[in-house]
Amino acid sequence: MTFRASRLAWNVLGRTAAAAFLAFLVAPVLALVLSLRWDELTAGLSHPLAVPALKLTLLTSACSLLVVTSLGTLLAWQLALGQSRAARWLETLSQIPIVMPPAVAGLGLLLAFGQQGVFGRWLTSATGLTLPFTTAAVVMAESFVSAPFYIQAAVAAFRRLDPELLLAARSLGASPARVFARVGLPLSVPALVGGAATSWARAIGEFGATLMFAGNLTGRTQTMSLAVYTSMESDLRAAQSLAVVLVAVAFGLLAALQMLRPASAPP
Repeated sequence: MTFRASRLAWNVLGRTAAAAFLAFLVAPVLALVLSLRWDELTAGLSHPLAVPALKLTLLTSACSLLVVTSLGTLLAWQLALGQSRAARWLETLSQIPIVMPPAVAGLGLLLAFGQQGVFGRWLTSATGLTLPFTTAAVVMAESFVSAPFYIQAAVAAFRRLDPELLLAARSLGASPARVFARVGLPLSVPALVGGAATSWARAIGEFGATLMFAGNLTGRTQTMSLAVYTSMESDLRAAQSLAVVLVAVAFGLLAALQMLRPASAPP
């Protein structure tokens, strides 16, 4: 086989495999949307579980996003500045929730912050508060599973900063906090926004950790994902309608991220 023929065969094989795998990834989404009529969608969204779950999802995911972006930005800045081996290990620890199965994450949260948990026991005795099966537990579960996505993006953004700019700001008398607020943050905004959007999308779709740590209580801890799971037992169309809403939100976030990316230079 000539070089030209082998190159052509490779291109055909590569494109066929790529198209097949892309079709596999898109097929479930298309099935969700195309197999649901408009009247079925509106009827499903009128299900008693829909509105409370949607309101709770928006509330808890917004609270989670606030926690992750405020505390995660400070953590990412410290991790990005650290050059020691210990800093690298701390960065690795911050990424553990990504590889933990959601149910395991929920069990860990329960054993840590439950009424008889390692830290929850002290919290209950000191303040009388119990976290499991509350709306606060939903926010904690969403924050735990979504934080690494934002931290990862923020650390990468801060490491891309020109060290000369930071040194110049310090040499002009700026405090570390001022360097962070006036130099580091403004130059990293696009990457931070992208990381925040990804983190928010992960929080909106969270299921396993929330179910284990917060339960599935309508109007209190039942998010959209849990409502999909619950409604499947009695009304498949309602579950499908809620799922379509989640897909639409996810697609909207991805589209926004795509628009935020700078256009690539022509070859």
